[in-house]
Amino acid sequence: MHRNTLTRPPAADSICVMASYEAGTHRWTRHEYARLIDHGFLDEDDPIELLDGLLLVKEPQHSPHRTAVLLVAKALESAFGDGWFVQTQSPIILDDRSEPEPDVCVVRGSPRDYVDAHPSGPALIVEVAQSGLAMARGRKAAAYARAQIADYWIVNLIDRVVEVYREPARPGPARRHWGYAAIETFGTDAAITPLAASSARIRVADLLP
Repeated sequence: MHRNTLTRPPAADSICVMASYEAGTHRWTRHEYARLIDHGFLDEDDPIELLDGLLLVKEPQHSPHRTAVLLVAKALESAFGDGWFVQTQSPIILDDRSEPEPDVCVVRGSPRDYVDAHPSGPALIVEVAQSGLAMARGRKAAAYARAQIADYWIVNLIDRVVEVYREPARPGPARRHWGYAAIETFGTDAAITPLAASSARIRVADLLP
């Protein structure tokens, strides 16, 4: 009988855990992912997230990255106010094969609304990216677009800008995969208004370490 094998390659933005089959890479479901944790193959604190059925290693939490996450969370809490809560590096549900843990996301309601299930359909997702910039622009952007996340930001620590992705777009003549039709880049002297908080203006400089 052929057995599943668990492997952990070194690349930070590559597949971390996968089942090897002669037919190709296995795509995990959220249910199977939960069973891996329940049976001790993975720990809840492992730096792993499920995206498109693949178990990916999250970007390392170096000091600038962690500082930016805290700055973004603080700014968004102030911008959105009552009726919303901001969670950091915690799971959300996109679909049956995706349970990513964005660096920051804004969700309606309060934490107690999600005792029985992770949030879905956040109003805003923010990824802080340095070594994982290609992943944030590529596979993550495609997954968020497919899930109809209307407002997705990347805090780009390399260029010290914020990239704003809006208008999810299906694959077609202009693109091979899901993506965003409107992408803008904002420098440190600019301010951004979240789609779901139209009265707020968030300074890019406030989000950067």
